[in-house]
Amino acid sequence: MVYVLNINGEPLMPTERHGKVKHLLTTGKAVVVKKSPFTIKLTYEVKNYTQKITLGIDAGSKTIGVSASTEAKELFAAEVAIRNDVVELLSTRHENRRTRRNQLRYRKPRFLNRAKSKKEGWLAPSIKTKIHAHEKIISMIYGLLPISNLIVEVASFDIQKIKNPDITGSEYQEGDQLGFWNVREYVLWRDGHICQGRKGCKNKILNVHHIESRKTGGDSPDNLITLCEQCHKDYHEGKLKLNFKRGVSFRDAAFMGIMRWALFNKLKQKYSNTSYTYGYITKNTRIANKLNKSHRIDALCIAGHPEAEQLKELFFIKQIRKHNRQIHKANYLKGHKKKLNQMPYEQLGFRLFDKVKFKNHECFITGRRSSGYFMLKTLDGTTIHNSAKYKELKLIQKTNTFIFERRTGVSSPTYATA
Repeated sequence: MVYVLNINGEPLMPTERHGKVKHLLTTGKAVVVKKSPFTIKLTYEVKNYTQKITLGIDAGSKTIGVSASTEAKELFAAEVAIRNDVVELLSTRHENRRTRRNQLRYRKPRFLNRAKSKKEGWLAPSIKTKIHAHEKIISMIYGLLPISNLIVEVASFDIQKIKNPDITGSEYQEGDQLGFWNVREYVLWRDGHICQGRKGCKNKILNVHHIESRKTGGDSPDNLITLCEQCHKDYHEGKLKLNFKRGVSFRDAAFMGIMRWALFNKLKQKYSNTSYTYGYITKNTRIANKLNKSHRIDALCIAGHPEAEQLKELFFIKQIRKHNRQIHKANYLKGHKKKLNQMPYEQLGFRLFDKVKFKNHECFITGRRSSGYFMLKTLDGTTIHNSAKYKELKLIQKTNTFIFERRTGVSSPTYATA
């Protein structure tokens, strides 16, 4: 599928007439504006003839399903793996700042110094990042196709209403800790102020222990347990074994509960033709039409065109982090010196996640060395070469926040970090 823009950059109906596209390019009546997805811009005036196209979005906390279609044919299909590293990066930044503060002693720790900045409608950075990813993908597709209607699946069910049927308003973001002055007091109360390590402990000094590390599991109540001071000390010294497992995590479901109206309201302000649906409707449509389960197929059902002719190829799109903001390594060298943690922004004309061609393979740069050798992989993690010389590489497309890989078939790919 070749996507077409008019002379003013507005989207027209796409085409599969590759011979005509080649003729337009060779005669100068069109120019290439994007290689992935392949998009051309006409250099002469044409009538803006369009059909009714519906864009279906299967919103998610890890993967977004995308399908734009008419009643007869699918015109764009993609599955988008969005970033899930924001919580870890913020935690690492917090650790580095705390270490620096203790070593440099430039100021005393301050608490609740950002409480006043959390105005009404505030969202956690991890949730805000995911909502922004949905917005960018939708905006990109509106730049490729003349979309008539936008339908978003916001949630399958409300996980917090299952836990508390009376929950309303701001209580959604307060969650399990509502009514307690902090998480620690909540965990102590939940465990009855009794040590959960050795039964019959008589030590009255109680601690709250993280089942998984704070960085991995966070401070949510399902990752915390009450231990007496002695059991806590014995566990960290290896004298006591604990068989507790973290409770069921509702992070992804809770994200959908928090973000659904925030996302929908933002889209509604930008695109007047926006509506929403729920997962049980999508599932019923998919089963009734005997379609396989995948994010892209769900998006096609959300668009209301389950019987449309499906594209044989779809795009796997991955959201990447463009910049490493940690300037120095966390660990100091001898002599209390800091080691630089950043590579040059561009090296020998190439950057991380540039799409390149290497011996008939289209792949991405995932590692660089100052000597001019690069690691090459596909987006599913398949290694093409561990040390390819830069002279053997041909640049196809510069990196962007979202990088594209064309894939054949309708089933969902296995996602892996490249």
